[in-house]
Amino acid sequence: MSEKIRIGVLGASGYTGADLVRLAARHPKVDIAALTANTHAGKAMGEVFPHLALLDLPRLTPWEEVDWTKLDAVFCGLPHGTTQEITAAVLEANPEARIIDMSADFRLRERATYAEWYGHEHRAPALQEEAVYGLTEHYRAEIRDARLIACPGCYPTAALLALLPLVRAGLVVAEDILIDAKSGVTGAGRGLKQNTLFAEAGEGLSPYSVARHRHAPEIEQELGRAAGQNLTVNFTPHLIPMSRGELVTCYLRLAGGASAEDLRQRLAEDYAGEPFVKVAPEGVVPQTQNVRGSNYAQVGVFADRIAGRAIVVAVIDNLVKGSAGQALQNMNVAFALEESEGLLQLPLFP
Repeated sequence: MSEKIRIGVLGASGYTGADLVRLAARHPKVDIAALTANTHAGKAMGEVFPHLALLDLPRLTPWEEVDWTKLDAVFCGLPHGTTQEITAAVLEANPEARIIDMSADFRLRERATYAEWYGHEHRAPALQEEAVYGLTEHYRAEIRDARLIACPGCYPTAALLALLPLVRAGLVVAEDILIDAKSGVTGAGRGLKQNTLFAEAGEGLSPYSVARHRHAPEIEQELGRAAGQNLTVNFTPHLIPMSRGELVTCYLRLAGGASAEDLRQRLAEDYAGEPFVKVAPEGVVPQTQNVRGSNYAQVGVFADRIAGRAIVVAVIDNLVKGSAGQALQNMNVAFALEESEGLLQLPLFP
């Protein structure tokens, strides 16, 4: 592709929108043509995020003022419940645009499941049926031709990268999966919330949305498809007092006489040649520091002390591989670019 892809970012004043801008600004085939915000409309991006002040970017505008006919791709970084009608309006104005949604509005395939977990009927049901689940490594072929790509949530990204190959191969008992998940406070968004204030979140660790987190049905949806049956997983997220990073520890019962080494080998074979998913050698423990600021995921496998069980640990940066980086990776696939283009930044350490 010789000409640059003109993109717009809905919700550019949020953490995921800002990280999308940070990454896209150095993508050789991307031209950032429109940035939208509500509260910050009229401001320069550098006023809202000073670390982006050195970039030559369009000013933030209300989404209604954008000429969508001039864009090739639109990234949505809006809170759930707000993307559906705006996405419909964008596609009505420009049916040829590719929508890459980083919100939760199109991830769930079933309308009833969406209504149950998000408290209202889906406002764009036809688009929900059209949407393709954007876990790049597992749905690359569908993403290539999709007009609407629903990027996974951060927790599902880490959990599914660790578990999908194992469930699909029948190496673990799909009905007995426990996921202990931890994320930095950026996972809660940039809005003012008491539980993410420094004095409340610092120097402590707390679970939240226990037994009712909205990423649970998303994980169950995709693992269920891999297993060929409806599944319920035990999933508990925790808030860690750090800005970014995510770690999931998955406790698994082995099936059919499989060993922990069999799990590691299956993951290594499935992800061989993948640019961003790295399976750790035996004995190497994945850490969030190993992927911070990057689009990489690291997965490790360990034999449990309990016979017949194994532990799989996965780490990602929740804002990059868990959101903006994966979105840009999906754009690369959709526009037939090199999948890793603009995303090869190494992790930031220390």
